[in-house]
Amino acid sequence: MEQTLSTPQKALQLNLDAQKFGTFAEIGAGQEVARWFFHVGRASGTVAKTISAYDMAISDDLYGPTDRYVSRPRLESMLTREFDQLLKRVPHKDSDTPRAFFVFADTVTTQSRTRGGHGWMGVRFQDVPAGETSDIIIHFAMSDPETVRQQEAAGILGVNLIHAALYSHADPRAVLNSLMDGLSRRRIEVDMIKFAGSLFRGLDNRLMSLHLVERALTDAALFTASGEVVQPSEVLYGKGVLIERGSFRPVTNVTIDMLSRAERQQEQDHPESADQPVVLMEMTLRNLMSDEVIDHRDFLDRADLLGALGKTVMISNFARFDQVTQFLRKATQASIAMVMGVPTLTEVFDEKYYADLPGGILEGFGDLFQGPVRLLVYPTKDAVAGEILTVDSIEVGKHHRKLFEWLCEKSSIEPIREYDPAQLHISPAEVLRLLQAGDPEWRGMVPAPVADLIERRGLFIAAAA
Repeated sequence: MEQTLSTPQKALQLNLDAQKFGTFAEIGAGQEVARWFFHVGRASGTVAKTISAYDMAISDDLYGPTDRYVSRPRLESMLTREFDQLLKRVPHKDSDTPRAFFVFADTVTTQSRTRGGHGWMGVRFQDVPAGETSDIIIHFAMSDPETVRQQEAAGILGVNLIHAALYSHADPRAVLNSLMDGLSRRRIEVDMIKFAGSLFRGLDNRLMSLHLVERALTDAALFTASGEVVQPSEVLYGKGVLIERGSFRPVTNVTIDMLSRAERQQEQDHPESADQPVVLMEMTLRNLMSDEVIDHRDFLDRADLLGALGKTVMISNFARFDQVTQFLRKATQASIAMVMGVPTLTEVFDEKYYADLPGGILEGFGDLFQGPVRLLVYPTKDAVAGEILTVDSIEVGKHHRKLFEWLCEKSSIEPIREYDPAQLHISPAEVLRLLQAGDPEWRGMVPAPVADLIERRGLFIAAAA
């Protein structure tokens, strides 16, 4: 078993590598990464330059003006400018020993009264002298209560990222796994990672997002319909959210009808809200599992179907809806609408899901309904009796009845008023059964783009193992 190197060992290995040479550019609180390389010694053969553009005017002069200094655009402009400058100032041909160049950059802020510490960092590097460049960038959040501890954690994370990029890039999963060496989730959360460039052609960053959640580096990760991985605040900051969770194997007409009817009802009931909400389709690790294993190809197939419908996808390990609210509230204080069916709402009131909370279901509901939050409930057709079940049909425990009625009265729980009764019998399980049985009836149960993609690629034909 290979031994994990300590932070000083990683820095020293790079300093002793005559074929690596690079620049360190750090903004704000991220002043700790370059320090490691000086601290362990022998940095003269590795460090071309270090720069700390702490002042905003200096930062703008070097990298261009920006509205947000701790952001992906600022990080990318730093990587581009510093790498171009490194190539101009230290041509490959002027060195007796051919060297592969790299630039490390970060832009970090420690905690404030309104939010915790967070930052962006990335590496642009060549794997061989004069070779093409590749990038690895991440976003992270820091949880230590003291600023000095946050700075220390950012320094360790930066060393891990540089070392992984230069020595483990052939295995992106190894890169991801090594980011937390010497750290823990109590200190650092990495909620976005993106690989780009010549070394990572063919790598699907959506799969890397799934690995972040699988390996508990973060609780949730997002990517757009086009497959672009995003940090939650990039798409959610200050915006309303409409979210539906499910397995989406496959997406059905009912799935989309639930969303469209909920969105239309929100527009009718709240015309003062001019902005369209961000629509999220959430798949949990539990949704993706079959026999305690996640089929990564199956995950990408489902993501492709949602992408064909223009939907942004969220991958999470959230078992409860109150955890979803807490996650979204880190990015937005605007309205959150959760779309669900009657059976799911019944589960929301089941006390067993809150057994690990000191305050039980009341604590869970306090977290669930932080700020403007509504549960929009779509009717369900009872498979046995054939009757249509609505919010009024829900039976909750007698201890929770008053709570349920109060939430309904204040419109925290609302029925979706319009729906198509003819579609209520459709479920993903029934579509899958018909599909795998070769019955063409399944095609009328899913949106046309979904049916086309399933047929073109032969998705879900074989039963899950």
